[in-house]
Amino acid sequence: METGRPSAEEKFDDEDYPAYTMGRAAEILGVTQGFLRSLDEAKLITPQRSPGGHRRYSRYQLRIAARARELVDTGTPLDAACRIIILEDQLEEALRINAELRKNS
Repeated sequence: METGRPSAEEKFDDEDYPAYTMGRAAEILGVTQGFLRSLDEAKLITPQRSPGGHRRYSRYQLRIAARARELVDTGTPLDAACRIIILEDQLEEALRINAELRKNS
């Protein structure tokens, strides 16, 4: 029966599924919840909200937060780390599009 909702298996495979609470995400990354909130305030990652209003993070967002932590741990200011990550993401997307265009031409 088709319900329109993703199955448990699809949720496990979906890197954008908001599976992690803020506490669990902070524990996995070895950061404080305040650090995760600061990434939200800087608009680097915007976690989804549970019906109760709690932040929920995806695996993709955890990877971005981990990259931010790497940069901050090496002395990069948070705002600069966020900009670097955004530019890295834009470059990766541009390279992907370029490769796709070359493949199709």
